[in-house]
Amino acid sequence: MISNSEPAAAPFPPLMGIAPLIRRAFVNEDMAPLASALLERARQNPLDANAYLDLSTVLLLTGHPENARAVQAEAIAISSHYSLPSKQAKAGLRLLVLKGPGDLMANTPVEFLVEDSDVSMELVYLTEKAELPKNLPDHDVMMVAIGESDTNQPLLERAARYLSDWPRPIINRPENIARLSRDGVYVALRGLPGIEMPASVRVDRPVLESIKEGKTAVTSILPDGDFPIIVRPRGSHAGTNLKKIDGAQDLSTYLEHVDSTGFYISRFVDYRSGDGLFRKYRIALIDGHAFVCHYAVSERWMIHYLNAGMTESAEKRAEEAACMATFDDEFALRHANALRAINEQIGLPYVGIDCAETQSGELLIFEVDNSMVVHAMDPEDLFPYKAPAMRKVFAAFRQLLEKTRQLSPVR
Repeated sequence: MISNSEPAAAPFPPLMGIAPLIRRAFVNEDMAPLASALLERARQNPLDANAYLDLSTVLLLTGHPENARAVQAEAIAISSHYSLPSKQAKAGLRLLVLKGPGDLMANTPVEFLVEDSDVSMELVYLTEKAELPKNLPDHDVMMVAIGESDTNQPLLERAARYLSDWPRPIINRPENIARLSRDGVYVALRGLPGIEMPASVRVDRPVLESIKEGKTAVTSILPDGDFPIIVRPRGSHAGTNLKKIDGAQDLSTYLEHVDSTGFYISRFVDYRSGDGLFRKYRIALIDGHAFVCHYAVSERWMIHYLNAGMTESAEKRAEEAACMATFDDEFALRHANALRAINEQIGLPYVGIDCAETQSGELLIFEVDNSMVVHAMDPEDLFPYKAPAMRKVFAAFRQLLEKTRQLSPVR
């Protein structure tokens, strides 16, 4: 059911939310005074769920994940409903965002997409075991922000049942999000023309031990390759313990240092360009249209924008600027059929893609994920070309919201 109820935390100071807090951490602000102030608020007002939820975000940003999870759980126990009003004088659209508990990559960071728009947001947290809410705040459009992970799969299944006959239009159905596991995306995209995505296979630690000892061949596990392979723990983010393994000795060293019990393995693809550098794109696929969010150039195959040296290199920034200026007429056209096929197979109006181009010109897919961070935080003095590109992303998302609102029988 839909109600006009206010969040339980309404009498207390408003929620800051993740976007302004991440911005403060992004510029290396000392977050300790804010953490202390939020903690004091929570001590003085044990029902101030806004203080608890913001504090949990600060704890995540300052490297205290266990404490953050505990504080976040306390916040959700006090109230599952939070409000983030539009920054504009008159709100133009009411967006209800369904989230799950977890770290900063557990949900779509929708807050960045509508940060300066006329969209007001109601955030509602669902958990795996707590009773599902009998009423949700009134809204024009709902967006399911829960990201895919082994941990979230039961929650996504629960959300799918809960929303099976929801009377308002929904962006990103939970049953489609559930297919975004690395092996699930491979199955969805396997064999599509113009797309290269190595098979991603789940293995348990004993399988890797057997490969290390020479008892099991990689080729008996991977349908499309042998060493070198890529190994990562299941559930890991941002390249944590992601390694290229050239042979049994490398695998032995890897297992000595990584104590996870479940992993993904896949064939390594050497996607370096003719000049020996690696190039990676982050793309937002919004209502079937591709928008470039960042483009990183690196000497290393495992690229993250923050470690690619983009800030230090004017040459790399000039290349990114050129990419963003020509993206619609070059990259998006080159891979139009592949991007169209991805949109059709994945079935999500909003999703992120980390990708590159192979040496033969195919679209190399690293990851398709609804919870990738898409933002406009980079300093404009160094990255003056980014703000126009990100405005296109945010405008496209706002258009998606409006188009989706028109589907509602309630006007």
